[in-house]
Amino acid sequence: MATMDCIYKDPNAPIEARVKDLLSRMTLQEKIGQMTQIERSVATPDAIKNRFIGSVVSGGGSRPFENAVSADWADMIDGFQKGALESRLGIPIFYGLDAVHGNNNVYGTTIFPHNIGLGATRDADLVRRIAEVTALEVRACGAHYTFAPCVAIGRDPRWGRYYESYSEDTEVVRKMSCLVTGLQGQPPAGHPIGYPFLAGRKNVMACAKHFVGDGGTNKGINEGNTILAYEDLERIHLPPYLDCLSQGVCTVMASYSSWNGKRLHVHHYLLTEVLKEKLGFKGLVISDWEALDRLYSPHGSNYRESILATVNAGIDMVMVPFRYDLFWDELLSLVESGEIPMDRINDAVERILRVKFVAGLFEYPLTDRSLLDVVGCKEHRELAREAVRKSLVLLKNGKDPKKPFLPLDRKAKKVLVAGVHADDLGYQCGGWTATWTGTSGRITIGTTILDAIREVLGSNTEVIYEKNPSPETFTSEDFSYAIVAVGESPYVESGGDDPVLKIPFSGDELISIVADRVPTVVILISGRPMILEPSILEKVEAFVAAWLPGTEGRGITDVLFGDYSFEGRLPVTWFKTVDHLPMHIEANSYDPLFPLGYGLTGKND
Repeated sequence: MATMDCIYKDPNAPIEARVKDLLSRMTLQEKIGQMTQIERSVATPDAIKNRFIGSVVSGGGSRPFENAVSADWADMIDGFQKGALESRLGIPIFYGLDAVHGNNNVYGTTIFPHNIGLGATRDADLVRRIAEVTALEVRACGAHYTFAPCVAIGRDPRWGRYYESYSEDTEVVRKMSCLVTGLQGQPPAGHPIGYPFLAGRKNVMACAKHFVGDGGTNKGINEGNTILAYEDLERIHLPPYLDCLSQGVCTVMASYSSWNGKRLHVHHYLLTEVLKEKLGFKGLVISDWEALDRLYSPHGSNYRESILATVNAGIDMVMVPFRYDLFWDELLSLVESGEIPMDRINDAVERILRVKFVAGLFEYPLTDRSLLDVVGCKEHRELAREAVRKSLVLLKNGKDPKKPFLPLDRKAKKVLVAGVHADDLGYQCGGWTATWTGTSGRITIGTTILDAIREVLGSNTEVIYEKNPSPETFTSEDFSYAIVAVGESPYVESGGDDPVLKIPFSGDELISIVADRVPTVVILISGRPMILEPSILEKVEAFVAAWLPGTEGRGITDVLFGDYSFEGRLPVTWFKTVDHLPMHIEANSYDPLFPLGYGLTGKND
């Protein structure tokens, strides 16, 4: 029972009263600790307790151990939480991770299509339901916070994070921002715009990122420079953030990128004057991973100056993630010297505490283990399967438009399946899955395209799978048709920047070898449009853009074999050559291979 003089412990007291009360009790050292987010691998319960740490984060792929399941994560996170609760004021941490297409760091979870595929669905209700499931699977592992949604407007497929964008079209991205409501719950009528919200223990804090303009950098260079007038930044890149704020998004993450040459992490005008003051955001602004270390060259130099500039610009919580002792000591020194005003510290900590009270962490700091049973359950996987089939975009169906090639005959006697992507769950999921960059192989529980094909065709059809068929494969000449799966290997961030955009693994050559001999449907697994040579498109009977579909390969066979029609429409423009980039719907000379919104149904289009 909370006493009257300890308002912050009273769950029935107004949140602002609890924030004010707790803030008044905190030392400067405790406030600095709350502004610090550290990485799981350097966190200990004692460090969290003694440094009053506000939050712990898993960097991409950082996990308790390989193939750790949700219960293992919950044990780890609860251990950290107990350290926080033993501190003088008992302020709980929140644990953050990159659950950007399902709870993708954790083994056995449901992995959904990446955002570009969801943009192809145009289905806001589907995205909201995906977010609800993601929230359940995140809370089951003990975490409270995901760095999603990415509401970038992707304007150049050369960008290594292009697949994290729902679309090049601002209005499509705005529609998909409903992910926030799915993650956090539906705010009640009259909820103040910009004030954070969380419905309950089955919801997680969301993070609108990366503020702002990260999808519009020059030549698609990751962490590059977006060169735009403010009016265009406001018209193209800012609107999805307004939608996130109207849904009570708890946090906003600053972008690594620059706007007209100035880094967003030190941009007082955009972070404080626009986001906090003009737009009325009352949640917390968080830095990106090691963002302070990236402000100067060499990496990590002039750290004190980096802290000074970012905190004064309006960053409330800093994702350190490793050098937290240095960060803590330098920030303390900067405040004591007056270089960072105490008002700025109090504003930051007020925002952090507000989010923690809104999230119910003081009342329910530990994992609800009853949620473990739903992780990766059939219902969740069926939702992912629905998302896959709705995301597929059919670009061609039949050399003769009057004679559609799809759906495929499930009574065929002999079928060839080719390409490494046909039987690689890691490639199917892409980056941000199991590890930071993603990897190949059976990285988690799921169904590959080949698994799904064999399931559909059954024992009456001979399915021959060869990653790279040799000439001998075709000597019998009795294949009814071939399914060729080609595409990209997983990548993230700058490692995905690609000025060439050719299908890797000699994809064109593989398509030619097969399509010259057997009627062929191609499935492209990629985070973006790739170069499609006219000669290749002419050879194939059908071509499907499958994006990065995740763990449920049956969603692909659902439409290939005609159980469902194709519904996906291009969320982005499909360019002809890289020389034409950047090409998007607002480009002056719009001459695409396939325009934004294109997509056949698989019927007599």
